[in-house]
Amino acid sequence: MTNYVQLSATAQVKTSAGKLKSIFVSSGTSPTVTVYDSSASSTSDPLVIATFTAATPGVYQLTGDDSGIFLKNGIYVVLGGTTPKVTIAYD
Repeated sequence: MTNYVQLSATAQVKTSAGKLKSIFVSSGTSPTVTVYDSSASSTSDPLVIATFTAATPGVYQLTGDDSGIFLKNGIYVVLGGTTPKVTIAYD
């Protein structure tokens, strides 16, 4: 079952192993997204998706084994730009 969370600021999405399935950016001015494989909100943990400026609106469907990217520690998402609204889908 796929879970989701809507973010408007940097947040720890999951604190254990999981799969990042998609990123949907619904609004913001020059919104940026960065994803780390972290269970402790740390930018010193492995970088999974380097900072990118997202299109608004924009959907970023991640592919891989069984549709998505496996992260062994957790999912930590860092947002930037002005008033970003981002939905993260994950297992």
